[in-house]
Amino acid sequence: MEKILLILLFVSQTFWAQNAFDQGNKFYEKENYEAAISSYESVANSGKQSAELYFNLGNCYYKLHKVAPAIYNYEKALLLNPNDTEIKTNLEFARKMAIDDIKVIPKVGFSKLIQDFTAKYYYDTWAWISVAFGFFFLLFFVGYYFSGTAMLKRIFFFGMFLWLIGIGLSAASGFYEKGRMANERPAIVFAETASVKSEPKSAAPDAFVIHEGTKVYILESIANWKKVELTDETTGWIEESAIKEIKN
Repeated sequence: MEKILLILLFVSQTFWAQNAFDQGNKFYEKENYEAAISSYESVANSGKQSAELYFNLGNCYYKLHKVAPAIYNYEKALLLNPNDTEIKTNLEFARKMAIDDIKVIPKVGFSKLIQDFTAKYYYDTWAWISVAFGFFFLLFFVGYYFSGTAMLKRIFFFGMFLWLIGIGLSAASGFYEKGRMANERPAIVFAETASVKSEPKSAAPDAFVIHEGTKVYILESIANWKKVELTDETTGWIEESAIKEIKN
């Protein structure tokens, strides 16, 4: 009986979330962006997440010229669907509304090459690629086992070897990407103006000032202070209330 109730609760929540999402779409079509945001946020607050949901939220905030929430939601959408060109395009448009134009210092070296390669896919996509390679490895093993000639056995054996390399490479890429994403803590500045301090205390001198919509990376935390790094590799301490983590 308890399991049935849980199933019914799950189904009802799913139905409600879909209904709220559809209602948000209708509000958006009518250009009632505030109402659309309310519907979409209710879905997000219920624990339901999707790239489409955050993308639509980003669009609503962008239409209302709210730079920080727009960038924040586009970033969350991109996190769930990193290869979506439409999300990337809209995110770039939203970033142009931000006051700060922080340079991005490109990373170099072997680690950069690895990161560029593994970042092509989300870590769960790498897992599915490993499964696909495993399937082809099995097919080639069957072909090798039942081959009647030495030539075919060589071909299938060589193919097995290549698919095995593919399995190892994709699995390693998935683990690397999952670890990299777990250690990376991006956040968006929501305060209109935020002072970044040289030390984690209010009396410390300002190192620099940033504005809403700027993306930072959290390095460490002390009380209600966060040590952040910008894309130009400058660092400093900012109050926790001034930023909002993307991965929450």
